[in-house]
Amino acid sequence: MRYSTVALPVLAAATSVVAKVQGPGADGKYTISSSGIKAQFIPYGATLTNLFVKDKNGEDVDVVLGYEDIEYYPKDPGHPVYNSIPGRYVNRIGKGKYTIDGKTYTTQLNDGANTLHSGTNNWSYRVWNVTAATEDSITFAVQDKSNSSQGMFGLVNGQVTYSVKGGTWNIKMEATSPEVRTPLMLTQHTYFNLDAYKNPDTVKVWNHTLYMPYSKRYLIADDAALPTGEIGTAAPNSINDFASRPGLFLGHAQNDPKFAGNCGAGGACEGYNGYFLIDDAPKDAVVVSLSSPFSGIKAELRTDQLGVVVYSCNWMDGTADLKKTQGTKSNDKVVRSSCVAIEAQDYVDGINHPEWERVEKQITGPGQTYSWESSWTFGTL
Repeated sequence: MRYSTVALPVLAAATSVVAKVQGPGADGKYTISSSGIKAQFIPYGATLTNLFVKDKNGEDVDVVLGYEDIEYYPKDPGHPVYNSIPGRYVNRIGKGKYTIDGKTYTTQLNDGANTLHSGTNNWSYRVWNVTAATEDSITFAVQDKSNSSQGMFGLVNGQVTYSVKGGTWNIKMEATSPEVRTPLMLTQHTYFNLDAYKNPDTVKVWNHTLYMPYSKRYLIADDAALPTGEIGTAAPNSINDFASRPGLFLGHAQNDPKFAGNCGAGGACEGYNGYFLIDDAPKDAVVVSLSSPFSGIKAELRTDQLGVVVYSCNWMDGTADLKKTQGTKSNDKVVRSSCVAIEAQDYVDGINHPEWERVEKQITGPGQTYSWESSWTFGTL
């Protein structure tokens, strides 16, 4: 069975590792907070379950997706990787194969002919240990044994620290591979709806605005969302343009006939599921700005990564329930195109594309430390 490795209850796991750190609340969640943010987490996948920020009226709004019942995270057969840490190698590995030092390895094909997020035992399926927890910070750690995800060899030790200060949520990850050279690339797979599904006119995110001023270029992908190796440049106001000017709606290209199949799947994937390069951004620059006129909330990303995946939730089928903190009497489901995941990371499938010169950057071995750092700052328009 897909979930046989995570049969222990999430709540039990959460309370078994907190002898020396601040424990979870009665709801099984660890809460950290600052003057502008309240964030809640569970050990399963090192997952962010709730993120409350202020809207234009000063009200608290839960802007990320998730489940009301935390015990459902390991049970959902769809496993959308809600706000967790997949790994040890995120996104796709083309044809389920990669080569290190002349040896080719085969990984689990769990996304058609490709591997997605290292397979169905990736880090978002694991119960992490809580190693530190305070009022404004929490650290989770995972030990990934050799070949526990098919084709991923050598022990990897990883950790993520989440902290909040003012209106900023900080995420910092580190990982080591002390035994062998192995693929290593991580992300925080965060899903947003800045209206918390409370907009009476629409639950879809096409009315959110997205501005990525350093991301004119993007990886051209095939019908299965796997990069072909080509790099495209978005012309102003074209489907993939979010760089030419601020204020472009996520759905600005909805009237373009190509929009309905822009992310592949034989024309069945509308919107976005691709990688945008971040070029020549100054240090600590805001590289992504996501906002909603309805709630007035603005979210700004800073990252040390070379790009972001933007996925506009095409595959949400309307069966998943919203949390009680979200939605209205008439809007209580996660429907198609009603959220957007923004995932800072290195080039998708870069381990198989030497022409991008990212292969060695996506392999970590003895004596090296992989690191990843990003932050989201929340304010109002």
